[in-house]
Amino acid sequence: MITKEEMVALFDDMKQNAPWDISKPLLWGYFFADADKAKLEAAQVPLKAQGYQIVGIYDSKPESGTPALWWLHIEKVEQHTVDTLHARNQEFYKFADQHQLESYDGMDVGPAS
Repeated sequence: MITKEEMVALFDDMKQNAPWDISKPLLWGYFFADADKAKLEAAQVPLKAQGYQIVGIYDSKPESGTPALWWLHIEKVEQHTVDTLHARNQEFYKFADQHQLESYDGMDVGPAS
């Protein structure tokens, strides 16, 4: 699980190093993982209804002999603080649990434009 302390560190790092203004809306990407692609496909529906753009479902390209792992990537332009992003992560952990997904695997961020 991503801790609030890790969110503090992320925002501190972005303030110092990111080439974008973190006080403005940014493009946030979020990732869910499961060995069953169908579960991720089904999870797209409620996420789309919440305004998330579906970027895609990708295979982790497993090495021979290991089971495939699929990744659902969604995005949304949002403005976050440490507290709001921490709350969003908690919502997504709960979402993954409710939809019986292996994991909510975290997020990435970039400029909205």
